[in-house]
Amino acid sequence: MSVPSAIAVAAHPDDIEFCMGGTLLRLREAGYSIHYLNISTGSCGSLTWNARELRAIRRREGRKAAGVLGATFHESRTDDLEILYTVPLLRWLTGVIRKVRPTIVLTHSPQDYMEDHVNACRLAVTAAFARGAPNFKSGTRVPPWSGDTTVYHAMPHGLRDGLRRRIVAGAYVDTTPVHETKLAALTCHQSQQDWLKATQGMNSYLQSMEDLSREVGRQSRRFRHAEGWRRHSHLGFCTEQADPLREALGPACLINRAYERSLNRGA
Repeated sequence: MSVPSAIAVAAHPDDIEFCMGGTLLRLREAGYSIHYLNISTGSCGSLTWNARELRAIRRREGRKAAGVLGATFHESRTDDLEILYTVPLLRWLTGVIRKVRPTIVLTHSPQDYMEDHVNACRLAVTAAFARGAPNFKSGTRVPPWSGDTTVYHAMPHGLRDGLRRRIVAGAYVDTTPVHETKLAALTCHQSQQDWLKATQGMNSYLQSMEDLSREVGRQSRRFRHAEGWRRHSHLGFCTEQADPLREALGPACLINRAYERSLNRGA
């Protein structure tokens, strides 16, 4: 029997640790093989180093963080602010999806505060959709794969969309038991402390992650620390009833019934 796999597809080094890492850790505990992919090298995230220097620094930090999570590290493909919805990036990412064959794809919210996150989300969704299309060439020799995959969207930065509207999770994953490991993975991104303080007002990026996970935990009304998720449409991806995240995590994945009712009302 093959081991199921899950992949987190994010924009920049440290995005996974902020809003997806705890869920990856819980999936690893549940027997999943987990994968870690940042589309961008993180080349613009410094006031000190040039782009060439920073690419190397952030690659080392990302590999170290993936090791802390126990995830397979995948190389980045482009630079910051250059994550665009283009065919070359889509072919590359489709090749990764076909190789990993993930039952679960974790990615950014379709609504977020910056375009790199939104475009990373779009690329992840289309790459997952194209996984089984033999006439879409991925640029690798990996054959198409038509197995079921379910896409889940993380909460946006600030828990709001780009127009400041509040985003509500459809499900909450209890990350309390793995919070210290998630924090250790984020700590690997040492280069980001001064950058985030200067550009986004995060006096401590570690405290910012702590505050975010506690806020999502409060929204769950059950967990101390949590990550929130919204499940993508099943059409073209999996069966209508497929919810492998809930199946894998059981009581550690709490469904937001009010959110589900709002979907059924068409709200």
